[in-house]
Amino acid sequence: NKNMCVLGFTEHGFRHTELTAQTAYRILTELGFSQREAELAAIAGYLHDIGNVVARNHHYHTGAIIAMGLLRELGMDENEVAEVVSAIGNHDEETGHPVSNISAAVILADKADVHRSRVSNQDFATFDIHDRVNYAVEQSTLEIDPENRIITLRLRIDTSIGRVLEYFEIFLLISSNFR
Repeated sequence: NKNMCVLGFTEHGFRHTELTAQTAYRILTELGFSQREAELAAIAGYLHDIGNVVARNHHYHTGAIIAMGLLRELGMDENEVAEVVSAIGNHDEETGHPVSNISAAVILADKADVHRSRVSNQDFATFDIHDRVNYAVEQSTLEIDPENRIITLRLRIDTSIGRVLEYFEIFLLISSNFR
């Protein structure tokens, strides 16, 4: 998180990783997936930004490699390691793809963490689109409708700070159905 703050990025610390892990777990649990799949989503959510310790560029790929080494060292089953690292490696909105239920849950959980408390830049005049979008969000709630398999992100946005469309400009993902 210190690296990210120095570079002017939004908060990427333990609060963000813990929330991403909890939300990814909640998504799969409430949609009726197995306990283990939800646990793997939580692990991937917790580790998804670990590559930022090296650099922001390609942090998703770097993070997948770091996580692979850690999880193998801890003795995790190779198939489960593959699930977790593919979710980490695919969570970036520009290059990633929801290649599994686990990766889809991590992508949604990561992008749902949008709120003004994440903005580390204190100079409003130098806000980039990520700062504006996060700072404009006064409240965010992720709702899961398991019966209809609909996940809704409700945002209360101060439109004098950021436009609703700006959120979609930086976080729009190709629609994905959970299998």
